[in-house]
Amino acid sequence: MTTPSPNAAVAVTLAIGGHDPSGGAGIQADIESITALGGYATSAITSLTIQDTCNVQQLIPVDPKVVIAQAEAVLADLSVNAIKIGLVGSAAVAHALADLLKKHPDIPVVLDPVLAAGGGRSLASDALRQTLLQELLPLTALLTPNSQEVRVLANASDLNRCAEILLQHGCQQLLITGTHEESSAVINTLYDQKGVINQWQWPRLPGEYHGSGCTLAAAIAALLAQGQSLTEAVYNAQDFAWQSLANAYRLGRGQALPNRFHSLRPHSA
Repeated sequence: MTTPSPNAAVAVTLAIGGHDPSGGAGIQADIESITALGGYATSAITSLTIQDTCNVQQLIPVDPKVVIAQAEAVLADLSVNAIKIGLVGSAAVAHALADLLKKHPDIPVVLDPVLAAGGGRSLASDALRQTLLQELLPLTALLTPNSQEVRVLANASDLNRCAEILLQHGCQQLLITGTHEESSAVINTLYDQKGVINQWQWPRLPGEYHGSGCTLAAAIAALLAQGQSLTEAVYNAQDFAWQSLANAYRLGRGQALPNRFHSLRPHSA
């Protein structure tokens, strides 16, 4: 047996989500965010996509058994401190993930309900949305929808009412991000069962960004894995995500790509 290295205690996050060949979103965004914040990233791929910085052209879900086999291999071998779930891909995968999470109730789960691509294409069927609500939300420590996603999930328009509805489905806390709202600043609001816990305002950056939600959710999971409280992790992850966008690369024909290693490679957007 090999001797554990001095780095054996590094916090491990398991990222479960789709692959984005453009590198802006999905598993690559998760791995970069977790690594940039000092954690160790492991992954399980739920779906392949054909996409660029403009939109998703095709979504190919992975067989649920293969998704779970990937995750179980990691969970059996490494001490996972947090789980981040992004693009699920199908209701069958969502159901399988719920069964998996029930076996690991002590690992906090951050769920980013990816329902549509930045270009507008839907990435979730009605069956998948219902499975998220009924099976995954009760197992989630923090749900991180943007304001468009939360309205779709809750089938309501008022954001406070949306939060109330989704918290009734069982998630412990909920962060609604306001990048899609028309306010001059981006307002992000954290809720628990009693209502609003905290609210933050961030300067609104020009343009649109590919993978901002993935970056934020993965960063929160990485910081939870390192032992930060949920409120502390949410604030610090917002700062990390904002800096990643402020230093974004404009390499493609569509949305800008977050620079998640901005502390090493500052870049003027």
